[in-house]
This record gives sequence, C-alpha cells and structure tokens, in this order.
Amino acid sequence: MPKNRYIDATVAAYAEAHSAAPDEIQHDLIEATAAFGRAAAMQIAPDQGAFMSILTAVLQPRFAVEIGTFTGYSSLAVARALPEGGRLLCCDVSTEWTDVARAHWDRAGVSDRIELVIAPAIQTLNDLRADQVIDLAFIDADKTSYIDYYEAIVPRLSSSGVILIDNTLWSGRVAQAPSDDDGDDTVALRALNDHVHADTRTEAVQLTIGDGVTMVRRR
Repeated sequence: MPKNRYIDATVAAYAEAHSAAPDEIQHDLIEATAAFGRAAAMQIAPDQGAFMSILTAVLQPRFAVEIGTFTGYSSLAVARALPEGGRLLCCDVSTEWTDVARAHWDRAGVSDRIELVIAPAIQTLNDLRADQVIDLAFIDADKTSYIDYYEAIVPRLSSSGVILIDNTLWSGRVAQAPSDDDGDDTVALRALNDHVHADTRTEAVQLTIGDGVTMVRRR
C-alpha cells in the first residue's frame, strides 16, 4: 500500500501501479518484515525502493552510506544498482532486524557489496577515515538525530554526491501549525527541514514520494 497520506489515495495508488513492481525477493522481504507487527511500517514503500534503485544506477556511487537499515529493503535497492566495485556501508543498532536484511542480501547476491556495522551511526560516521568521500547517503533512523547525521555527511559529500532523507513530510504533520501536542519526532523533522532549507552549502528538493523524501546535493 502507498505510504503517502497527503496525496489523493487514488492518485497515489495509480502512481505506485505505474512504478516498477517488487520482484520475488522483495515480496518475500515485505512478508518477512510484516512479522514484526507495527514496526513493519518503518519499511520503505516499493515505489521509493524503485526510485532509489534508479537514482543509484544514474549516480554510479563508489561509496554509499545508509543510516538505519531495518530489514534491508532500501539497502537491497541500492546495492543491486551499485557499479562494479561500489560499496554500501549500512549503519544500524539492531541485529534482530538486520538478520532479516542479511538473509535477503544473500539471496539477491549482493552481500559482498555491503558492510553492516552494528553501532550508533554517528560513531560509525566519525570512525570513517578522514579522506573518505560519500557519493550517496540515505538517512532513515531516529528522527531526533537527523541533523547530527546530516552534519556528519555533508562535509564528506563528493562533488556529485546526494543525500536522501526519509520521512521529511511525516504524514503531513510537519506542515501543520506547531502544537504543544507535537511529538519529539515531529519537532525534530520540522527543525531538520528548516535546517536543510537554510543551509547555503547545499540545495534541496522535498519530494512527495513515500512519507516525504528530501534530496540534497552540494552547491
């Protein structure tokens, strides 16, 4: 089902139906993720996976980073489209979720392109060698740390590098007037959106795919 809650449901379903459909491995991954109950909502939608795969194929990143892997749908989309010799660093703190990811990476034959580090992502980013550049990054983890992840990645972006930031429309809540009832994630995502918009080092576009994806590149 489309994750988009701020576009007419008929239009959203039509767009999904006219996007690349999940293959057998992706379908199986969706089913395996559903077993986690409510947490399964953290999985990106298939149309977003198709978008990320196409973007990866166009950018041809040598080194990509994913902050928040969950059960691996987005990493699978990116890893399959990497160029020869391309690498993907996945950062997560859960072995339970990423064990599902590993199993499906193995089935897809992309495990040799992926390094998974189970540790706080900001620590993993800080541990990268000083001259390591990032050609593609996907941020989809704890929302209250989004600005920290963004600030750790921007200085490392290559000249053609791109950051994708997930959930930046947050079911439309970020566009509503601030309220005392706003949760920490809503407040954090509003702050992130304002931070990115005001950043003179980069330019960004906020896309209405999925739950909102912001695409950022260095100026």
